[in-house]
Amino acid sequence: MFAKMVLPRLGGAAAIWSVAMVFFQSALLLGYAYAHLLSRTLSPGPSALVHLGLLAIAAATLPIGIAHGFEAAPQQGLELWLLALFAASIGLPFVALAATAPLLQNWFAASGHPQATNPYLLYAASNLGSFTGLLTYPFVVEPLLTLHMQIRIWSLCYFLLTGLIVAAAVIVAGAGKPSINRGNAGAAPAPTITERAMWTVFAAIPAGLVVAVTAAISVDLAAAPFLWVLPLSLYLLTFVAIFRERAWVAHERVLKLVPFAAVALVATASTLVRPYFATLLVVHLVCFLVIALACHGELYRRRPQPVRLTEFYLWTSFGGMIGGLFAGLIAPHIFNGVAEYPILILAALQAMPGALDGGLGRFLRRSIPGLALAALVLGIMWLQVRMPASAALPIDIALIILAGVLVLVRRQPAMFFGLAVLGFAIARLDPLFTPIEQVRSFFGVHRVVEDRTGQFRFLMHGTTLHGAERVRNPDGTPVSGRPELATYYYVGGPISDAIAAARKAQGRLARVAVVGLGTGSLACHRRDGEAWTFFEIDPQVARIARDPALFRFLGECGPDIRIVLGDARLTLTASAERYDLIVLDAFSSDAIPVHLITREAFAGYLSHLTAHGVIVLHISNRHMALRGPAAAVGLAEGLVAFGKLQFPPAPTENDIRTASDVVVFARDVKDLGDLPAQGWTRLDPGSLVAWTDDYADILGAVLDVKLGR
Repeated sequence: MFAKMVLPRLGGAAAIWSVAMVFFQSALLLGYAYAHLLSRTLSPGPSALVHLGLLAIAAATLPIGIAHGFEAAPQQGLELWLLALFAASIGLPFVALAATAPLLQNWFAASGHPQATNPYLLYAASNLGSFTGLLTYPFVVEPLLTLHMQIRIWSLCYFLLTGLIVAAAVIVAGAGKPSINRGNAGAAPAPTITERAMWTVFAAIPAGLVVAVTAAISVDLAAAPFLWVLPLSLYLLTFVAIFRERAWVAHERVLKLVPFAAVALVATASTLVRPYFATLLVVHLVCFLVIALACHGELYRRRPQPVRLTEFYLWTSFGGMIGGLFAGLIAPHIFNGVAEYPILILAALQAMPGALDGGLGRFLRRSIPGLALAALVLGIMWLQVRMPASAALPIDIALIILAGVLVLVRRQPAMFFGLAVLGFAIARLDPLFTPIEQVRSFFGVHRVVEDRTGQFRFLMHGTTLHGAERVRNPDGTPVSGRPELATYYYVGGPISDAIAAARKAQGRLARVAVVGLGTGSLACHRRDGEAWTFFEIDPQVARIARDPALFRFLGECGPDIRIVLGDARLTLTASAERYDLIVLDAFSSDAIPVHLITREAFAGYLSHLTAHGVIVLHISNRHMALRGPAAAVGLAEGLVAFGKLQFPPAPTENDIRTASDVVVFARDVKDLGDLPAQGWTRLDPGSLVAWTDDYADILGAVLDVKLGR
């Protein structure tokens, strides 16, 4: 719920979810540390009074909301800014609630209940509650309730929970028994350094993988917010499956499946498999589930006696924080791709029982061949050696053979580990595209690549195309002069026609605002005498578009065009200018900035639009149907709306024009000139409700695409 409140401030980036996970793990550590200290020093009755006092103090901060001073995000240090935002806004109630689970388990262990000897069952129950809440939110809560109503209901539930904790405290205090930590201090030996280290490791790997798998899905498959929920849901479900008297799946069986999971992940890199989105998604999620079950199974197998319960949770939460910090904060700054994913998979393989039998030295010696070959492959990648198109089949064959070999040697951990490293290294070779540059920012992984023919250069954000340029002619000679407009922006396409119609209807376009930069293709629609301004949230995208060695649109068509960095809703509405045309080109990504298509956003656009100005909304999107929401917002704001979906005619191998879906808005149909007569359809939202900052039916937009509406 709070992540939904924060997402609009940073354009809906998947990294916000990752930073939220880091905060979750860090706040959990604080809560568990507080619970451990409380249970070590006080008996259940007094500890209940202290905890109820903390819950009461946290209640004074309700209802939750964005803390004062965090209205606008900075250009640098976004991760630390987000952590501070989370801490200032929901830190206290979150820590108080995080401490409740281990405290209740501690009280239960001291209650004298017949099942008190295994309080870890309550840990499974708490994670089942988290799992249920997580899945309920996007599919039930968000589509039915406004954000303000959600906040009110959450606050009410907080007070209800506090009342239940009071009842539990009264029951336990009435039993008059000491805390198990104080009354049985000598009942179990203190855990060794090795045991504590293993608790940390087996908690850190799956916690890091939650973030890494989410990033991998966002980069390689789709950055759709609904997919971000799946890894965390499975992560929580593994606790439910493992922390019980009888696990859902025998631990020994899960351990046998771990090598197969690694093999499957290596095989997903094959160009034969990559086009199958659903298959890849299932493989990623199933392999993550297997590895998380294995790690948490080892964690449960190594659990201490209940007298050490809160200390056990303290170390596991520390491991969770370490894993989250590595995958969510450290890796994005030291890797230009999602390298943390294979690193954590390999760490899981090395942590499994038996992997280090015979000592670390013997393990490394047996892994040397695979590690040496992997280093060679990575060196080829680092040197950006061009892979010919003919390499696609050999690489696929190599991956398939290697996967088969991995299956055969899975009982030899050292050899398996070395070959797995080689497999993950080979998997990163991409014969379909020639790499030019790759960079990772807070907003994702950006790749500049060329196709097999060397004619076209693309800017890819994950799997989303953000622009392309012809850099060579079919005969291999470099293209010179004004760049050819391609993809969605070609002359004669809906975007081109909408800009031309607005220009013709008004006589001239004095000022134009464009939200979303990409490669800067739209700059080549500018005419002499027009002042164009691009509003872009990602500094790395601005750097790539400005670099003439990568793309020439800005250099050839608008070297003096101004680029304003920051969230467009804040920067555009803060502008003192009024525009004849506003182009919203930020919705082709899989994770759309919902806050740019709400009534409040359009009210801001209209306040900066001239009397006869036009708004052009580019909504080509693979995962969401945005025509209905756009039409509803237009109607609510008193605008006329027309839409057009156009497929380019007779595409060839030398043509990279793509289908484009565009909606135009104006206060009066006359401001659109002859555009409605050019095959554009007037849009009617029907029963759809306009999206607002308080309510947006994202699920409905996703289902409309799946159902072909």
